Amino acid sequence: MTALLTGCQGGILDPKGQVAADEKSLIITATVLMLLVVIPVIVMTFLFAWKYRASNKDAIYTPKWSHSNKIEAVVWIIPIIIVTCLAVVTWKTTHKLDPYRPLDSDKKPINVQVVAMNWKWLFIYPDLNIATVNQLAFPKDVPVNFRITSDAAMNSFFIPQLGGQIYAMAGMETKLHLVANEAGTYKGFSANYSGAGFSGMKFNAIATETPEQFDAWVQKVRASGKALNADAYLALVKPSENNAVAFYTTPEPRLFDAVLHKYMAGRQSLAATDDELKLAALTKRLCETPAVKEQ
Repeated sequence: MTALLTGCQGGILDPKGQVAADEKSLIITATVLMLLVVIPVIVMTFLFAWKYRASNKDAIYTPKWSHSNKIEAVVWIIPIIIVTCLAVVTWKTTHKLDPYRPLDSDKKPINVQVVAMNWKWLFIYPDLNIATVNQLAFPKDVPVNFRITSDAAMNSFFIPQLGGQIYAMAGMETKLHLVANEAGTYKGFSANYSGAGFSGMKFNAIATETPEQFDAWVQKVRASGKALNADAYLALVKPSENNAVAFYTTPEPRLFDAVLHKYMAGRQSLAATDDELKLAALTKRLCETPAVKEQ
């Protein structure tokens, strides 16, 4: 049994955040409620087969029997109670664990913009003017607000020990709110097949013990990163497998929104303000195909 349970380490049954812990509790509660029907049925199957075997001459033989109010009451009332309990639990947890619902906390959340690429993850910290590839960091006990999209095929953003997955789709934005209650490094990946490099589309989510450690990580990124402008993004977006961790600084402030609106490039007639014109221009720039140098 101990050997079998080692497979739960690092997965959804080994939560390190409040969202993941609530999801684990929901899984266990729903499973136990359903087992209240499954286990008795399995037991009675073997019991009836044994009791009414051909060699048991003492078993009561009633070929004319057709109805029992007691049995009818049991087979209807018990399932109704179980389904009602499941419905109540599902209703409450569906709203409580809504990925779009911000987490309750007295600490200021960290905002992260996520772009799924072939085959890597780009994380943009708009409030900190940094960006990373295949590495994510935040202090423990501090909520993280994710805005998620894709600049490639549909993917699924998933950090099992911190919370449920949510899809990343081109031209669309999804949201996710997570928090880590323990410091550590947690595995993240895409849970939706997206081509040849899918197996290497992984990243580390680092929950630091203190805000000071997170600040040190931010300074490390700023010291070793390069500017993430439109040209750097066009180079980064090219398909690559098993991409190494990379750091960037001063990302273009409209980059995430431009990626989100790539499929509406050229519609500058809809822009009414200077910021919208700049966003439309950047979006059009990101739609350009990078020039291929001749050998």
